[in-house]
This record gives sequence, structure tokens and C-alpha cells, in this order.
Amino acid sequence: MGRISISCLLPASWHFSISPVGCPRVFNTTLRQIVVIGILAAAVSLLYYSLVVIRNKYGRASRDKRFHSQQKAILEDLLTDIPVHFDFLFSDSHAEVISGKQEGVYAWIGINFVLGRFEHTDDEDEAIVEVHVPGSENKEAIFRKRTVGILDMGGVSTQIAYEVPKTVSFASSQQEEVAKNLLAEFNLGCDAHQTEHVYRVYVATFLGFGGNAARQRYEDNLFTSTVLKNRLLGKETGMTSDAPYLDPCLPLDAQDEIHQNGQTMYLRGTGDFNLCREIIQPFMNKTNETQTSLNGVYQPAVHFQNSEFYGFSEFYYCTEDVLRMGGDYNAAKFTKAAKDYCATKWSVLRERFDRGLYASHADLHRLKYQCFKSAWMYEVFHSGFSFPVSYNSLKTALQVYDKEVQWTLGAILYRTRFLPLRDIQQENFRGSHSHWRSFSFVYNHYLFFVCFLIVLLSILLYLLRLRRIHRRMLRNSSSTSLWIEEGLPPQKISGAL
Repeated sequence: MGRISISCLLPASWHFSISPVGCPRVFNTTLRQIVVIGILAAAVSLLYYSLVVIRNKYGRASRDKRFHSQQKAILEDLLTDIPVHFDFLFSDSHAEVISGKQEGVYAWIGINFVLGRFEHTDDEDEAIVEVHVPGSENKEAIFRKRTVGILDMGGVSTQIAYEVPKTVSFASSQQEEVAKNLLAEFNLGCDAHQTEHVYRVYVATFLGFGGNAARQRYEDNLFTSTVLKNRLLGKETGMTSDAPYLDPCLPLDAQDEIHQNGQTMYLRGTGDFNLCREIIQPFMNKTNETQTSLNGVYQPAVHFQNSEFYGFSEFYYCTEDVLRMGGDYNAAKFTKAAKDYCATKWSVLRERFDRGLYASHADLHRLKYQCFKSAWMYEVFHSGFSFPVSYNSLKTALQVYDKEVQWTLGAILYRTRFLPLRDIQQENFRGSHSHWRSFSFVYNHYLFFVCFLIVLLSILLYLLRLRRIHRRMLRNSSSTSLWIEEGLPPQKISGAL
């Protein structure tokens, strides 16, 4: 019988043969041949992974460039159109894209202002904190109201901000350099020279750690790793609806699809909350360094026994929309509720949804990804930010005192904190455009008053002039009458009318 021999241009000792009849010797290989085949398979896998990484990197760079160009165009339109259509005082510095750090500071100021944490207190029942005012290490520490920290998880990013009342230490000089960009020091007092209301606030924003972005990262990793395993093992897991990938982060029997590169990957939920947490833990990108959080970013220590935090956005939605336990957070109760939800069949969840048992704004998207987002919120809070499971001073909220607190409130308070004592130099408001920037509302009133006086004075002068002309005409007419009566010819009277 014939035999097929393949050498693939390799040395003669690296060949193998295949027998076409019954394949009695499928691979007549040596150990060296097996090693070479393994190396080739690893090289192909590495090449594929590199192509995926490069594509994602350049795709992200292209999206960032397009985003910044759109951002610049919007700012230019604002700088051009606002002075034309509105009369308030406006300069180019009034329109800007704030950083994540600024947004965090403004949000922190807003929530603490609403809660009255900047007020003086003599009440012994009020929670206070000992503060070492920045820049005054030689002075005695002061005691003032304890401020609250904020946790805000949106769709794309997650943010944390809280006061650091005492002087911080650093494990290394590199950590100190990083901390300078994460710590903000500012004075909220009425006078820049008074240091009683100087605050040191830690603010960190983590892109890609929002609920929706985290799910997208999870699905991208799931698709890439599954396709790679299928190629190495010759399987078709998740590539057909008959053999879906079993996803522990979806509710039991819930179905979902991932579309990438013209391919479709099919998922079916198993509703295993603990396994889901275990799978997503590596996405925290934690390091072994001390005082670090997500992505290994520096985070000063939190005094858990004397602290209070408010959780907004996804922290509230995860606890309230479906689980109906928003407000005071309890890790044990939340974990039990999340486990029960994940393990509930999708058909039962749909039935409850149709009966209106969940929050009015909860939709099917919330139902499908509630299991994943619950696990993600839990891991970010406890593993990422290192809050102990026993921590009981977190309140998840949508509103504070029936009001939705936005960072814009903090921005107004911060930008106007010294306004009565600050001189506004008018030359700072001359723009780069061809026209002069509009005056403020107050200056417009002064201008109107001056113009009114000028017009009134002009009218009075005109009336006086008319009166003088009228009198002169009367005198001339009386003189002419006398000459006519005496038989004398009238004389010409010179005068300008």
C-alpha cells in the first residue's frame, strides 16, 4: 500500500508518515517532532493573539483621535456662538473639558455641601475627624465635621473620591509622584488665608471599569480565549446554538450572543455568582504593592472605623432596580440576594418582570446583566478598593434629600468660593474673535442708563433751541408790524434759523 510522506522542507530526520489504510501508524514521530509541532502551534497562537492585540490597540487609538477631534469642534462652536446669542460675561476660559479629577472633586464638594459637612458644629453627637491641614504640619491638628466619600460607577468608568485628613506616607518615590496627580488640595473658606477649611481629597477615575465597559471587556476576552481553545483542541464550543458556551455570569438558562469579526458566539447562563466573581477577579488588575487599588493605582488608606461613603449610579442600580435593597449596604445580604437572583431561571425572571415586580425603569437589559454587574460591583468595592466585607457605612443612593446631586453644584461652589473678594479684570475677557465680548448683565444696565441720560439731555437741548428760535421769530414779526404801521420799508434782519 502507498504511504504519504511529509517533510515540510525540514531536515530529513524530522519527517513523519501517514498510512492511508486504517491508519495503523497515524504519526510515526519522535520526541523532537512532537516538540517542533508544539512550537509551531504556540507560534501560530502567539501570532493570532498579537494580531488581535494590535488591532484593538490601533482601533482604540483611532477612536480616541476621532473623539478628540469632535471634542475640539464642539468647543470651537461654543466659543463662537455663546457670545453672539447670550449677554452674560463670557471668556474662552469659561468653556473647557474638565478632567476626571476635576469632576471627582466637584462631585465630592456637591454631596458634602448638601449634607452640611462644611458647616461648623458644637454638637457632641456629630461625627468629627482629626485633620492635619496641608501646609501647616507644625500647627496643631484641628477637629471638624467628618466628610463623606463617594463611589460612582457609570457605564464606562468608576470613580472614587474621599478626604485624606492626615498626612500620607509613600512606599516609594514613584508612588509619591503618582500620588501628586491623585491628591487635590483646595480651600473652601471665605478667605484664602484661613486654613480651617483646607481639604485634601483623593480622586481616582478608572476608565473601562464601568458596568457596561466591564461586560464588554469580559465578552472580548471570552470570545478570544474560546476561539483560541477551539482551534487548539479542534472544538466548536459556543460557535453553534446547539453547543453554547456556559456563562456563569448570566442568569440560569438565559441566552446571549457575542458578535465579533463576522462571527457569532452563543452563550447560555448557568447563574453561578461565586464562579462569576472568581472569573472576573483578574480584570481588577490588582498588584502586590501596598496601598494600591484597581490597575495597581495608588490609594491612601481609608479609616474604615470612622468613615462614610455614598455609592451612586451602578452602585444604586445594582442594589435597588432588581434586588430592591438600595440604601444601607450589607455585604452578606447583598451576596445572598445576588446568588438567588443568578440561580433563578430566566423564564421566572421574565415572568416577574412582566408582573412589574422590579423598579419601573428596569428593563430586559438590566435583567440579563444584573448577575454580572452585581458580581462586578461586589469585586470592585471589596477586592478593588479593599473595603472589608464587614464595612457597614456605605449608602447606595440616587438622590440626597430628594435631590439629585450632580458635580455641577460642586463646580459652582468651587468657582465662586472667593467671588466677593476677587477683582474681575475686564481685559481678561477680550476674546480672540473679531468682535468684543458681550458685557455682563450689570454692565449692560449701566450702559443703558448712560444712554438714557444722553438721549434725555439731547431732547432737552433740542427743546431749548426750538424755544429760542420761536422767541426770535416773535420779536421779528412784532418789529415788522411796527414798520408797516409807520409806513417804513421793512429791513432785512440777519439771523440763522
